[in-house]
This record gives sequence, C-alpha cells and structure tokens, in this order.
Amino acid sequence: MAKNGKTKLHTTKNPLSENIRGSMVQLLQKHLGSAVDLTYQTKQAHWNVKGMNFIAVHKLFDELHEVTEAYVDDIAERLTGMGGQAHGTVQAAVENSVLEPYPLDLVKSEDHLKRLADSYARWSDEVQKGIEEASEAGDALTEDLLTEVGRGLDKSLYFLESHFQG
Repeated sequence: MAKNGKTKLHTTKNPLSENIRGSMVQLLQKHLGSAVDLTYQTKQAHWNVKGMNFIAVHKLFDELHEVTEAYVDDIAERLTGMGGQAHGTVQAAVENSVLEPYPLDLVKSEDHLKRLADSYARWSDEVQKGIEEASEAGDALTEDLLTEVGRGLDKSLYFLESHFQG
C-alpha cells in the first residue's frame, strides 16, 4: 500500500475501475496472506504428526498442503492481473493473514486435525465475506475465484472433521 493508504496499482487495461481494482487487491492481499499461512500450517502438521494413524494423516496433510498451495498462485495472479503487487512472502503473510498462529508444539494427530480444522473454518468464514464484498463491488471474477477457494476449503474442512464425526 502507498503511504496515503491507497493501494498503488500498475498500469493495466483491466476493465474494472481503479477504485474497484484497488479495493479488490486489498481484499485479495488478505486472502493471499491467509493462503500462504494455511499452506505452511498444513506442512507444519505434516512434518510433526505422530500417532497410531500416522501415515494416513501424514498423507492427508500433504494433500491439503498441495491444494492450498494452488490457492496461493491463483489469488496472487488475480491480484497482479488487476495491477496489484502480490505480497506473498512469509513475512507479508504474517501481516495479512486472518489466521491465528499455529502452535509449534503439537504432536498428536488429533491435536493437528482439530487445530487445522479451526484454521480452515476461520479462513472459510473470511472467504464468504470476501465473496459478498467482491459481489457488491461488481467484480464477478474475484467473486468466482473466492467461490472456488471457498468450495475447496469446505471440502478440506470436511476431510479434517470426518475424523471426529460418527
């Protein structure tokens, strides 16, 4: 962001107005930070999980990581396509993420599953708000992107919560 609080945009022939592009870039920076954060939360769980169901959960966390990593690229490319500058470093993610910091001392698979479910649910809630914001701004493509991300987050949340249901 520029010092005046307005997002600095690169010149583009994107048909959206500069004001809409600026607000959508700000919105997507939050989701980019959250995507980077969640990508590495799943890797943290993957690297450190222990327990009787180790291999199944270890593989699940790796699959969730890959799915979430794709969101990073999609979100970054959308915001740069609107003239924004992606803030995709780990340091920027910390500043922009809506997620709580992931505990570094978790070991049991159940603890990782529950904690990741919390993170997926938190980001999913923010994605729903982002969908509404993009819709109100008239940015159907950002709305569609966030809808796709939200659908994936809900599916991942289902995979995590299924360990505790039934």
